[in-house]
This record gives sequence, C-alpha cells and structure tokens, in this order.
Amino acid sequence: MEKIASFTIDHIKLQPGVYVSRKDHIGDEVITTFDLRMTSPNEEPVMNTAEMHTIEHLAATFLRNHKEYGTKTVYFGPMGCRTGFYLLLAGDYESRDIVDLMVEMFTFIRDFKGEVPGASAKDCGNYLDMNLGMANYLAKEYLDEVLIDIKPERLVYPE
Repeated sequence: MEKIASFTIDHIKLQPGVYVSRKDHIGDEVITTFDLRMTSPNEEPVMNTAEMHTIEHLAATFLRNHKEYGTKTVYFGPMGCRTGFYLLLAGDYESRDIVDLMVEMFTFIRDFKGEVPGASAKDCGNYLDMNLGMANYLAKEYLDEVLIDIKPERLVYPE
C-alpha cells in the first residue's frame, strides 16, 4: 500500500504551526485541510484527551458560529496522535489565509469561562472528559508561542 500524504511529512522536523495538509477537489469545490500542530511530535508530551475534547467543543462552536467561516467549516477535530487538530474548510486556502481566524479562535478558547458548549450527557458521548483550565492554558501557549507573529517556517511543512 502507498503511504498517505500525512505520513510522508518528516515528523522529526515538524514544529508547532499552521500547515496546509492537503487540498481535495470535490466537483467544482476545493476542500482545504489544515494541520493545526500544537505540540512538537515525538519531542513534547502529547495533549491529554480531556483538554483536547474541550478545545474541540469550543473551536467547533466558534467556527460554526463565525460570520465569515461558519458556512465554510466542514470539520474540526483532533489528530489521533494528540499533537494537534485538523480543520477542513470549503475553499482553496493557504496557511497564511487563516492565521487571523486562528488567532481569533484560540483567543476565544484562551478566554472562555463557564459551561463548555455541548458538555452534557444529552449532547455528548463523553461529556465528563473535559478540562477547561488546561484548554485555556494550551490555547494561550499556542497563541503566544506560535500564532502571534507566526514565522514563515511555521506555515509550510519542513522538507
């Protein structure tokens, strides 16, 4: 079997950033998949499921309610390796195109207080696995260390 594209990226060189993972053409539409890498693979500890689950709920809620990107959001969810998230948007985008959106979204997550949207037995299959404090912390870290004044090498996969 042929390796899928995401397994051809050198994860030893990969650092936290915002990357275009792939572009798929469905009819006349382009779907851009972004790799929102929050931790350095195989170098830093992975994120725990509770904070990832919380980030997922907050980010999905934020994106689906966004005035510009709400109707363009196809999917937001965690990577199995727990080092980041995938964001799928309808449209042909480059990494730089969504930096402002990511700053806005992770600022929302960093500052969020109160009940996490969808964190109830009726709304979620694992609603007790949430950690808002760590989600706030990880969003702040990603903003401060990656998104604010993002470096060009954090926008393109390493060679």
